Amino acid sequence: MDRRFLTVLGVSLLFALVISSVFYQMTARAGGSKKVEQSDIRDIVVAARPLSVGVTVKPADIKLSKIPAVAFPKGAFSKAEEVIDRPVVSNVLMDEPILEGRLAARGSGLGLAPVIPVGMRAVTVRVNDVTGISGFVLPGMRVDVLVTGRPPNAEGTITATCLQNMLVLSAGTAMQPDARGQAIQAPTVTLLATPEQAETLTLANNEGRIQLVLRNGSDQTIEKTPGREVAELYGAHVVRKKQSDQPAPRPRPRLVPVVAAAPPPPPPPPDQIVVIRGTQKSVEVVGVSRTDGGK
Repeated sequence: MDRRFLTVLGVSLLFALVISSVFYQMTARAGGSKKVEQSDIRDIVVAARPLSVGVTVKPADIKLSKIPAVAFPKGAFSKAEEVIDRPVVSNVLMDEPILEGRLAARGSGLGLAPVIPVGMRAVTVRVNDVTGISGFVLPGMRVDVLVTGRPPNAEGTITATCLQNMLVLSAGTAMQPDARGQAIQAPTVTLLATPEQAETLTLANNEGRIQLVLRNGSDQTIEKTPGREVAELYGAHVVRKKQSDQPAPRPRPRLVPVVAAAPPPPPPPPDQIVVIRGTQKSVEVVGVSRTDGGK
């Protein structure tokens, strides 16, 4: 046979042997890692349907799924009995793993109670379309509370901000917005408050008229407001009216010195006429009738 042909054939066989060896090693590694992954799979508890706040987990609400151990989330559960009969404190989506932070302790209560953190209180106030911002107060929003009333020894009505950055727990009996995310028309709103804030809110609701003011949830600023009086709504008009309503000041009386009255002047003397008749002389008063016989 031709030596050149044998050389080419030998090189080809050697090259094929090298390629086959590399491919075999790669396949063996992939198969080994696959075996390792299949042997390190864990069960995880996920939601079989969407779970909203306040719902108590039942067996029909959950299911078991498979997940690699390296991807097992922190705080997840692998047994169904670990989550059954525990209230939900944060929404859980369908097929989402149920975590420890989404559930309250078993026996902590039903409905709204598990949502209340330790040391806090839930206070319900009655509202209408105006005080409740026409139904646009939804659970999870932040509001300020204004109170309008007449303080003791005050001349007029005053509006002041008594509480700020209060979390809305529920609107009426709903602790979640509706399916379309629309506003909830509710006669009451429940706010999360400290014990001191609960006293303030209850007093404001009983002694005055409250108004809820919606604020941005990311705005954590606490403003210092002085409050507003009725007179401040009208500005200078009230000042001019008050000035015009005041009576003109009375003039101060001047002191006049007291002078004794002068005596009346004496009457003027009567007119007299001297009459001579022969040797007789007489005096007659003009305007006075004679009564002496001419003497």
